[in-house]
Amino acid sequence: MVARYVVSPRGGRRAHPDITSALRAAAARGRAALIEIAPGTYEESLVVRGEVRLVATDGPGSVVVSRLRGTVLETSGSVRVEGLVLTGRDTEADTVTCLAGTLTLDHVEVRTPGGAGTHARPNTHVTLRDSVILHGRTVFTASTGLIERCRFTDAADNAIAVIEGARVAVRGSRIEGSRIHGVRVCDAQAEVTGCELTGTGHSALMADTRAELTVADCAITAVHAEGIMFIEQSRGSVHGTRVTDAQHGIAAASGADPTVRGCVFAECRDTGINIQSSARGRFEDCQVLGAGNVSVFSTTGGAPEVHGCRISGGNVGIALTDGGRGRFTRIGIEGLTSSALRVWDGSKGVFEHVRVDRCAQGLDTTRGDGGTTADLTDAVFRDFGVTAVTALGQSRVTLKGVKAERGVVGFGAGEDAQLLVHDCDVTAMRVGGIVAYGKAGLFARNLTVNGSEGTGLTGAGSAYLDVADSEFTDCAEMGAVFADDSAGRVVNCSVNGTQGTAVVHNGRVDLVSLRTSLPVVHKTVRTVEPTPTIINNYNGPVIHGSVTNSQFSWNNDNVVQQQAEGDGSTA
Repeated sequence: MVARYVVSPRGGRRAHPDITSALRAAAARGRAALIEIAPGTYEESLVVRGEVRLVATDGPGSVVVSRLRGTVLETSGSVRVEGLVLTGRDTEADTVTCLAGTLTLDHVEVRTPGGAGTHARPNTHVTLRDSVILHGRTVFTASTGLIERCRFTDAADNAIAVIEGARVAVRGSRIEGSRIHGVRVCDAQAEVTGCELTGTGHSALMADTRAELTVADCAITAVHAEGIMFIEQSRGSVHGTRVTDAQHGIAAASGADPTVRGCVFAECRDTGINIQSSARGRFEDCQVLGAGNVSVFSTTGGAPEVHGCRISGGNVGIALTDGGRGRFTRIGIEGLTSSALRVWDGSKGVFEHVRVDRCAQGLDTTRGDGGTTADLTDAVFRDFGVTAVTALGQSRVTLKGVKAERGVVGFGAGEDAQLLVHDCDVTAMRVGGIVAYGKAGLFARNLTVNGSEGTGLTGAGSAYLDVADSEFTDCAEMGAVFADDSAGRVVNCSVNGTQGTAVVHNGRVDLVSLRTSLPVVHKTVRTVEPTPTIINNYNGPVIHGSVTNSQFSWNNDNVVQQQAEGDGSTA
């Protein structure tokens, strides 16, 4: 049997003048209590024990309970609060705290200038439903909780903090304007489903210190840092979520390992997916749209696996730098202003079933040291601005079943790089099919170059080219040219067409079983001018290049200068 109590500041038959007196009467009887509160403002600090229900009789917002110092509502037992406005003014105290048992806030507004708006202490359970939390944070410490259809506005730090082993579900809620995080999960577990988060000062959702965070069907917009961040060996999953206008769409660092499926990261100012410092992560069927810098970024030991993803618009597609790693399968990339794939600085990338359209460049290893490797299998590059594949530095690039269509140069290797080509096709290049220069090494088997407006195969500098079982068709100028001091061998290859020259070589290449009806020319072609000789006389002038009609004199005590007159005589 529930005992009923009425609170009214105007008095009345059997009415209590304040909430505290009604609570005292209920505690004296020791029974379950229903306390109905008339509209008004009550300057009280409520301490509720036992099974108690506090209800605003005229609906949400009609009853305001405030306190200048200390906690406004402290509960132990089984407590339910409906329709009250709880206003705290003490930045050092919780506005609402549950010390033991369970607490339900239904259609309640909690106003806090700072600190904790609502605090679920260890071994308690707190439910917030259809409520509003202004300025303060909601903290779950080693407790459990449920948040449904609530709004958290302008928290002074984290809107919701789940810490020290707590377990909390947040559903259908809106979090806006938090100075730090929207939801922070630290050494705890949280589920965030169907929520909107916007305007946070740091990551909208943060999992740290071995936390487990599950995110589903959320919308995150206009945040100043990451939309979602996993760090410090945290785990979890993200599904069906869209992040728009964040610095980084989703990031993982320091050993974190999330699983992300069916998400969209749009118009992120720096990166869409950012994996670093030994973090991992599996990303499936995601989209990165219009990233300001890099769509998918792996660095400093990051090692993501990305499958079935689409990258559209922006600057760089996938970038691995500073020892980053990654495996990328069934990736579609289109409309980028720079490289679709970038592997630099000792990084290692494996790419399978990749399609690249309308990008300035395909794969580049411009800053590739000896530990930089890139493996491409079953990839297609179409309508690229410069080169489909560029191997530079000391990098090693392996291509298997790769096609390049409509660009300037299909594949290129320079400096000290190594390019290995197997079963690849290059079609409709404006300058050349495949090029090796510098001290690069090119090794190609079953290569087909068709319809180049320039050359099919080019060696320059002191590059070494080993090409076998390959075919060069309708190359307008030359099927192959070995210029400068380049060398190598061409074995069992064919050059087909009705114009141009089959091979122009410098005598440093072995032509074995070459099939062609076009001429083969022995001729030295220079693509790089010899470096001019510099003579240094440290007791006289330093001369760079040629000098004419000049006289020089040094180590002389007397110098007589003579100048030619217009008729050729001297004066």
